[in-house]
Amino acid sequence: MRLRNIPAAANAIAESEYCVLDYTEHKGEWKEIFGNSHPLAMEIGMGKGRFLMDLARHNPEINYLGVERYGSVLYRALQKIEEYPLDNIRFLCINAEVLPEIFAEGELDKIYLNFSDPWPKDRHAKRRLTSREFLARYDKVLKKDGHLEFKTDNRPLFDFSLQEVEAAGWRLDSYTYDLHHDEKMNIGNIMTEYEEKFSSQGNPICKMIISR
Repeated sequence: MRLRNIPAAANAIAESEYCVLDYTEHKGEWKEIFGNSHPLAMEIGMGKGRFLMDLARHNPEINYLGVERYGSVLYRALQKIEEYPLDNIRFLCINAEVLPEIFAEGELDKIYLNFSDPWPKDRHAKRRLTSREFLARYDKVLKKDGHLEFKTDNRPLFDFSLQEVEAAGWRLDSYTYDLHHDEKMNIGNIMTEYEEKFSSQGNPICKMIISR
């Protein structure tokens, strides 16, 4: 996907109170960013941030970190949160590959992946956020009783992800190929912008919840 460059994005990120720029200095001490000991959840590839902001509004007792590698996309999230401020959310403009370098073992309580880039070519499989390589990274920073939730409308990516769960030594707790018609798994579901778009086009939404 080609992203339009937004000249104002870099300055907005640098000046925003919601963006953590010195992220390498907080390993093992991320709760101090929020000034409390609440659980810490993260969405990787948060896009414009609607899903994460909705979660934060519904769950003020949980702290949320949003990871987005593209500054031009993160800029859109900053515009939203400036309009509707939240105390329990912060953003990181980083590549998820560096997570083990900036978080201590077991520092995260939960990880969300929503409509991640499918990287459809086989030679790019390691770049998929549900690959065994990335699951190994999450294993280092997620609590032992923590969970990862993944949603997508891309069936090939979902099938790949199901295979990677076992290969990476994780446990498949639950999954569905049609979330919005699954009474149990759809309870409390918060939709992303992509989820609304794709489901309105008739695309079933797949979801899995995994742990170790």
